[in-house]
Amino acid sequence: MNRYLISVLFVLVVLIASGSYFFVNFWEHRYDEVISRQARIFNIDAALVWSIVYEETYFRTTSLGADGEIGLMQVTAPVARDWAKETGLATFERQVNDDLTQFLQNPERNVQIGCWYYQKVRSTYRGMPAETAMSLAAYNAGPSRVEEWTAGTDISNLNESDFVSRIGIDSTRSYVTSILNRYRSTTLEIK
Repeated sequence: MNRYLISVLFVLVVLIASGSYFFVNFWEHRYDEVISRQARIFNIDAALVWSIVYEETYFRTTSLGADGEIGLMQVTAPVARDWAKETGLATFERQVNDDLTQFLQNPERNVQIGCWYYQKVRSTYRGMPAETAMSLAAYNAGPSRVEEWTAGTDISNLNESDFVSRIGIDSTRSYVTSILNRYRSTTLEIK
């Protein structure tokens, strides 16, 4: 009886552990194709976009942020409207105005707009030693905050750790640090 019970418990533990592993693997990589495609379009490393989505929502398309951010990359209404206007397609502008939440809960659209916005803020810091950290901070807290944290500094010589130490909002500093650590320590290969 004891051997039987131990055997059953062992099998259950193995099944739960392997099921958990495969579920986590599925959950974390179910949008890899979308992330890869949009990252390629906007010339962003797909592993960085994946790390942003991981940090923002842990791959939940229906996530709603406290300040009205929506979807995988927590896109805001003003960003979505700017993107729709820049596309020049009346259909997108209408969809954004009619049902913003539904529009931004579409994984393809959300990642597309998130990558577009990241690329837009990144263009200001391109080639800087702290380019990725500054871009992430701007994505999270806004470009004006990055300007505030670097005022009176030659940003072309500001290294990443010095910039991160200047971030004046604890949650943004944590956000940037977490994404950079995940991005740089992952062996993730998104195709």
